[in-house]
Amino acid sequence: MFSKRSIRRRFLFQLIVASAALVILFSSFLYLFIKQSIYDEKQAELITYAENISAYKSLLSSQQNNADALMGLNVELVTLKSQVEHLDFYETLHKDKTTTLTLLYPFDFEHSSYLKVSRDITPTKRLLAKILNSIFIINAVGFVVIILYAIAFSKMLIAPITALSRRLANMNEHLIRPIKVEQLPDEFEPLGETLNRLMARIQNFVKYQKELFIGAAHELKTPLAVIKLKNQVTLIKKRSPEEYIEAIRITNKSVDEMNKIVANILNIGRQEGAQLEIPVEADIIQILKKWEGDFGLLADSENKTLKTHFAPDSFMAVLQVTLLNQILQNFLQNALKFTPEGKTILFQSYLNDVGIVIEVIDEGCGIDESVDLFAPFKRQGNKSGVGLGLFLAKSAAEAIGAQITLTNREDGVDGSCARLVLPSKLCCVLPQRKISKV
Repeated sequence: MFSKRSIRRRFLFQLIVASAALVILFSSFLYLFIKQSIYDEKQAELITYAENISAYKSLLSSQQNNADALMGLNVELVTLKSQVEHLDFYETLHKDKTTTLTLLYPFDFEHSSYLKVSRDITPTKRLLAKILNSIFIINAVGFVVIILYAIAFSKMLIAPITALSRRLANMNEHLIRPIKVEQLPDEFEPLGETLNRLMARIQNFVKYQKELFIGAAHELKTPLAVIKLKNQVTLIKKRSPEEYIEAIRITNKSVDEMNKIVANILNIGRQEGAQLEIPVEADIIQILKKWEGDFGLLADSENKTLKTHFAPDSFMAVLQVTLLNQILQNFLQNALKFTPEGKTILFQSYLNDVGIVIEVIDEGCGIDESVDLFAPFKRQGNKSGVGLGLFLAKSAAEAIGAQITLTNREDGVDGSCARLVLPSKLCCVLPQRKISKV
């Protein structure tokens, strides 16, 4: 019914054992309390009889002539060799299966004489046996009730998990609905919120994949149509060598555009391979300084200025460095592309409450924030490009557990701000080392 690692099985076992132990412990204390109370009462009666005999030399005067209370009572005067200075009680089991409770009470120390007061407690023993049997029966019934209650209670506890599993099993990539967290118990709200975030990522992935396929087909179809149309026009009649050269030049240009599209599509495949790389510990600041050196030269060659400010001096993180480099390369390439000559690009990093923030701020034309520029083949501005750079950067950021945004500047200057937030605890899964057996 349950696997070896079943939480429900362990919960059932622990609940049944704990409840049964509690019932047994309570029943034992109850029985011992009842037994001791009855014995204390019987012993107190024998002491009363012995004190009355010693004081009044009579039993009837102490009981107001109540003869019924003296039934089963036996009083003897015995002499012992060793003196007993304290009260002594003991039970005697006879051959006829009757039991008597006996008290040795000091009567005359000078002659070593004692009162031996005995009483038949067989009915009391039978009563205690019935009480014990009743407790056993109640415990057996209670144990069955505990098992039934534990099973029902465990089903109630796993009911939300079962409902979530059933709902997730009925979903597919075309029909994903968020889970209503407010309908879940308080303990399962974090799980529901985590599943909703995961489903949102799946929805974005499916949406971007569809847009990628549609965009790739559209982008490849356009240069092919240009090539075909140009060749058809050229073949209508004989042309001069210059016209043939122009047709070939246009064809080669279209082929170059197709090669760019294919290269970017191949980059998507390479990025998926990079996501499988083993995360390593790296200093983020040193990586930023490396890109500062590479793009500083490019900025100078285009008559643009690259300013940098990196804080703190060092920030260690465990992540796939290839994916981080893809993001930084895209940020810096876009900033250089859209920043006019004589303008400045700010490349900086600083700490916040989450982790380290990396920003590339340009002085370009800005963006339309109502457009999802992270979708594949989304282009903006008057610069050429395939429109897959930000899509690849977004995918890389999700793979390393970082957050990426692209907004307009808020300081009154035209331009945009590309921001990457690396949390202090990244979501990269560390590889498990295999321990070799000797």
